Amino acid sequence: MSSQPPIGEIRALMNAPGVPVIRNVNWGGLRTLYIKEVRRFFKVQLQTVWAPAITTLLFLVIFTVATGGKQPVHVGGINVPFADFIAPGLIVMSMLQNAFANASFSLLVGKIQGTIVDYLMPPLSTAELLVAMVGGAVTRAVCVGGAVCLAMALWPGVHLYPVHPFAILWFGLLGSAFLALIGVLTSIWAEKFDHAAAVQNFVIAPLTLLSGTFYSVDKLAPAFRAFSHANPFFYIISGFRYGFLGTADSPVLLGGVVILVIDAALATLCYALLRSGWKIKN
Repeated sequence: MSSQPPIGEIRALMNAPGVPVIRNVNWGGLRTLYIKEVRRFFKVQLQTVWAPAITTLLFLVIFTVATGGKQPVHVGGINVPFADFIAPGLIVMSMLQNAFANASFSLLVGKIQGTIVDYLMPPLSTAELLVAMVGGAVTRAVCVGGAVCLAMALWPGVHLYPVHPFAILWFGLLGSAFLALIGVLTSIWAEKFDHAAAVQNFVIAPLTLLSGTFYSVDKLAPAFRAFSHANPFFYIISGFRYGFLGTADSPVLLGGVVILVIDAALATLCYALLRSGWKIKN
């Protein structure tokens, strides 16, 4: 006797056309894509993790040694040693830049090499695809931040103590997600690597360097101070620095809310573009 179920039962088990088989979160697929994103940058960790750490350490060396930066910086009403002031800003700056670099590469290389179907064909929803790509970029940012902290801990004259760990996590993770979402938008829009490089060189790098990483905005002229307060990177760096120093040159609560709102808006925009297939499926 045949152990095969009747054809009627097989048809009853089959879903109707257009009805998804996975009705909840596809945790297996989400985890697989996230691991793929992490392994992609971790296989070349010398280039993606340790090289940025060494580059950031060189920034610290140049500004503290070559320029003789021994005069304290006045921040939030107190004087902070220059090395202690600049170190947190350099850490989060490297995190932001690497989060963007990772996210802006994901879809772009698929479009250029013709392997974009690897992202579109698996049974993943738009939200799961977005979460996996942003999660991979934030993971790279955290790895780079940890490597930079380790490198700076070996440099004399730098004292990094987590005074407010929650602020470090909040601005570090939300700031990395902010740049990761911008990277996803760039990878959706860009058609070649030159487009992504243009965003990195003419948008991300200037806004990062002009956000109070190497100086206190309180010393700027009113016009430049107003520009700094309109720069979202300023709130990320100032809030992250507050986590180590206990003082900041901007309202920390306001900065945390601003970054959260911007992240929510960017996530909504990325979701809408991915769902529509703009420049990906069309």
